[in-house]
Amino acid sequence: MARNDGANRTSARNVNMTSGKIGNAQRHNEREKESYTNPDIISERTNRNIHFKKPSGNYSDMFKQMENEKIISTRGLKEDANLYGELIFDVNSAYFYNHGGYEFAKMFYEDAYRAAVEIVGGEQYILSAVMHADERNRAMSEALGEDIYHYHLHVVYVPVVEKKILWTKRCKDKSLVGTVKETIMQVSSSKKWISKPALDENGNIILQKNGKPVLRKSYSVLQDDFFNAMKKAGYTDIERGERGSTEEHLTVTQFKVEREKERLSQLEKQVEDKQNELENIEEKTQVYINISHTFSEIDSMGRKNIFGKIEFTKQEAERLKELAKSGISAKVQINELKNSLQRALESARIWRSRYEDLREQTREFLVVMKKAPEKIKVFIKHLLEEKQPQQKQEPVKKHQPVRKKSKSWDMER
Repeated sequence: MARNDGANRTSARNVNMTSGKIGNAQRHNEREKESYTNPDIISERTNRNIHFKKPSGNYSDMFKQMENEKIISTRGLKEDANLYGELIFDVNSAYFYNHGGYEFAKMFYEDAYRAAVEIVGGEQYILSAVMHADERNRAMSEALGEDIYHYHLHVVYVPVVEKKILWTKRCKDKSLVGTVKETIMQVSSSKKWISKPALDENGNIILQKNGKPVLRKSYSVLQDDFFNAMKKAGYTDIERGERGSTEEHLTVTQFKVEREKERLSQLEKQVEDKQNELENIEEKTQVYINISHTFSEIDSMGRKNIFGKIEFTKQEAERLKELAKSGISAKVQINELKNSLQRALESARIWRSRYEDLREQTREFLVVMKKAPEKIKVFIKHLLEEKQPQQKQEPVKKHQPVRKKSKSWDMER
């Protein structure tokens, strides 16, 4: 699991795919879909995606062409065999943001592509290699108040291993039996990613107590190969990731927790203010309603004389004037307060609804925050302290790897 300490860790994953699944991978990687369920894919930025090797056509058609040209062999494979592999190379978004963003990411993943060629076993087995620059990191963008993009590299390839075909006993020339007849590049995901013996610092195989070698999981070897290649290329401020790590996911969660906690705090304060306002309005309304009830006193004032007219005493007349003035004033204020009361009730209802919805949406984030509040705060503080305005204008040169003039690569810049 991720350690939430703000360190920049590499991530290398491999996905095996059958012929039935490769089409979806192509549509995603090459951005061939008309719409995406992921709302953070910004189509206006798709033209900024970089191909280090652009496919010459459909992935499946390229595979068939390689088979026809005998570059690869599917001899002996089952119908549901994994014919394709996809490497996904990644580092947390903050790493690229703090080193110049897009331009630094292009340089980093160009070197990552070179590492992929070595891992796969040759560029001829790679169908496509594309850096995605159009996926927005929503949590970081909201936390920092600007658009932050999550740069990563997809490398689709054909997994092959070298296989020697021997002459059998059926061979007429008996002297050839058991010798190498031909060498083919066999398509095989299982053999490509077979676990390998662990070596000590002297390069010797580490053995168990029973004498059998200690095996290292193939994906652990993949993590080592990618990390070592990038360190060798000059990226000395990264750390090796862990298989199954959700470093990037937890990083996003941390930002969401901080962001949503702030929102919840604001909503709670607003709901509290509305409730206080509502209580004050109800109290004032009751006061003026009590005053209006005094109007009933008017009905009991005065007595009819013999001519049928109402006569008031001087005291009643003064009281009548006083109540009349107060009543008119009270009536106006009551109407105003009734309107304010209705508006406040509706506003309070809306805020309570928003508050409950947001609490439900951030329930998991609050659980994460409750379990590791200090680690999250340290991470956020560490990330924000690294933010330097001038770094957004030009990459930090001290982290730029030494570029070697070497053989050309089949890349689209």
